[in-house]
Amino acid sequence: MHIRGLRRLCGIVVAVAMLFAASEARAAVEIQWWHAMAGELGRLLEKLAADFNGQQQEYKIVPVYKGQYTETMTAALFALRIGQQPAIVQVNEIATATMMAARGATYPVYQLMRDQGEPFDPATYLPAISGYYTDTDGNMLSFPFNSSTPILYYNKDQFRLAGLDPEKPPATWPEVEAAAQKLRASGVPCGFTTAWPSWINVENLSAFHNVPLATKQNGFGGFDTELLINSDLVVRHIAALAEWQKTKIFDYGGRNDRADQKFYGSQCGMYVSSSATRADILANAKFEVGFGMMPYWPDIAGAPQNSIIGGATLWVLKGRPDAEYKGVARFFAYLSKPGAQAWWHQNTGYLPITDAGYRLSDAQGFYDRNPGTDISIKQITLHTPTENSKGLRLGSFVQIRDVIEDEMEQAFSGKRTAKAAMDAAARRGNEILRRFEKANP
Repeated sequence: MHIRGLRRLCGIVVAVAMLFAASEARAAVEIQWWHAMAGELGRLLEKLAADFNGQQQEYKIVPVYKGQYTETMTAALFALRIGQQPAIVQVNEIATATMMAARGATYPVYQLMRDQGEPFDPATYLPAISGYYTDTDGNMLSFPFNSSTPILYYNKDQFRLAGLDPEKPPATWPEVEAAAQKLRASGVPCGFTTAWPSWINVENLSAFHNVPLATKQNGFGGFDTELLINSDLVVRHIAALAEWQKTKIFDYGGRNDRADQKFYGSQCGMYVSSSATRADILANAKFEVGFGMMPYWPDIAGAPQNSIIGGATLWVLKGRPDAEYKGVARFFAYLSKPGAQAWWHQNTGYLPITDAGYRLSDAQGFYDRNPGTDISIKQITLHTPTENSKGLRLGSFVQIRDVIEDEMEQAFSGKRTAKAAMDAAARRGNEILRRFEKANP
């Protein structure tokens, strides 16, 4: 080859190499986000990530669906052992203590935001949400993402037929009982039912009445806690449900959200379920739906206090390259913006995590156009959360919730009294807590 041609070829090679090097230098840092949202929620989650990715070129959030909450958390903890963990993992709220016990594995959000120089003021987040994920010093350990709380849904058409005011939902449990009796008398097969039995009828019931669920500030004060789920309030409430079950004033529909069909199908005139179920209810119900706050027992001093949240939060895992953490902090700052919060809230039914997100939704007329969508926010902000109403921090609570619901079913079926059932739930739950405490000294 001619010298001149060789030089030209070398120049081309060098130019191409420089081009590739420049391209690699400009490549966005990929950040994996393992999550537990399928279907429409998964699509909206992916759009949230895509919107962030489209606003800058330095980082690329890569959502990866890993199954339901328990499967996602288990996959992340296993990945930690082999050094293949994601930077972000979505974990349901009742697994907070489990994640805290994974010492050295998590990067607390307040430290992340401080280290990366991103603006972060815990005071801007709704206390009933942020309080669930903070330590005893008020430091936020994980980032609130999808939060919901129980509310009352009711069939306005059936209310009219029963002679009830369709614009006045029952506010107390005695009023629920009276309305349910009228619904039954008008031919409705069941007065009311409930989803998520323990979350609504034990955990939120206790918080809404400012009654402790466990010692040590519901577990926020340490793992050496004892369950108080057999309190007079809880026993009384479960006993009432069991009694109402006999005449179908109340009709148990199963665990999780299996009771949905009883309300969708007009079998029950009222339904206590997650605020995030609103979109599904409106899509399936063939009647006019009404909304109200979760009922309370009016003779309990201080009730109603505030309800607590369900849903999930985003944990940051250690062991990733430093370049990823700047992007994670940027992403969390983006998720906190009023526009992102209002969009997520309005499209999913989950709560906005900031007051600014709520106020923007209000200013946009969202609540006027969609009556009932602000009930959940008013309910969790009804009063400043107390030690009894800011949430719970109990080890292995996924297993404990199964125990509680097992014993609730014993009471509903008449196999045990409400007191015997809840005493057994407390005893079995405390055994689980002691195993968790022993494993996490």
